[in-house]
Amino acid sequence: MVWHLTKSAARRWAERLLHIHDTPERTARAFAIGVAVGFSPFLGLHTGLGLAIAFALNLNRVAILVGLWVNLPWLIAPFYALATALGAWILGSRMPPDFMPRLDQIWHTPGWVARFDALGELLRPLLPAYLLGSSILAVILGIAGYFLCLWFLRARKVLQSRHPGLP
Repeated sequence: MVWHLTKSAARRWAERLLHIHDTPERTARAFAIGVAVGFSPFLGLHTGLGLAIAFALNLNRVAILVGLWVNLPWLIAPFYALATALGAWILGSRMPPDFMPRLDQIWHTPGWVARFDALGELLRPLLPAYLLGSSILAVILGIAGYFLCLWFLRARKVLQSRHPGLP
């Protein structure tokens, strides 16, 4: 009996927290903006930027945060490498000469400040490619996120209408 009350209270709390008063389209839009910001080139600023947009546009904060956090830590390096390669291809730019040997040499440089300075100097020519590629892919993923989220929310509504007891 106690477990049932606790489980019931937790379910009510979660439903209040996740209850969406917006239309599915508006919630999907918030999620899509979160996805686009989460994959944008603004590393380290994603959460703050996403929440600022959510408050400025009065969007569902939970949907924005869920969208932001789709970019999981193990996706970051491959995504930004692919995005930079896409940007470099579009811009017709090349990797700096002897990139890998220089990168290996940088990792063996003593001192963090010297290491980051050398890494910045090595990566600076790739900055335009990084910005362009990650911006393009962020928009594409945001659009895909909109349609996937909208499909999910509509399917959830249909399921709830058929089974009224479901949360």
